[in-house]
Amino acid sequence: MLVYLLAGVYFGVVLVKSEAASWYRIQEMFRFESFHMYGLIGSAVLTGMLTTVLLRRGNVRSRDGQAITVTPKEQGWQRYVLGGLTFGVGWGLSGLCPGPIYVLLGAGLWPILVVLAFALLGTYLYGVFKDRLPH
Repeated sequence: MLVYLLAGVYFGVVLVKSEAASWYRIQEMFRFESFHMYGLIGSAVLTGMLTTVLLRRGNVRSRDGQAITVTPKEQGWQRYVLGGLTFGVGWGLSGLCPGPIYVLLGAGLWPILVVLAFALLGTYLYGVFKDRLPH
């Protein structure tokens, strides 16, 4: 567990130092005033794509020897549109994506507790209504 804790702390430091958790940087992105966040998001997308390709092509195993597989996504557009709209509305209202919530909390920005509470509420509500949502 220590390895995961250290990886999380490292990721948090990277988010703070790269200003990915900065409300001002996010506002610059939404106003098309700066390329900074688009570069960060683009590099994350490319890293995710490369990792997915490597996991699909390689015979990769977990630490305990189980095969790691990447299952194909389901077809259909409704779930992605609804999910994207929900994510976007939350991002627009709070001014940040959910990733830096714990980072900002760790940095001592206590008002982020409101965002955390609503993120947890949204997760709970998804669990309640998931059987009625398009998947």
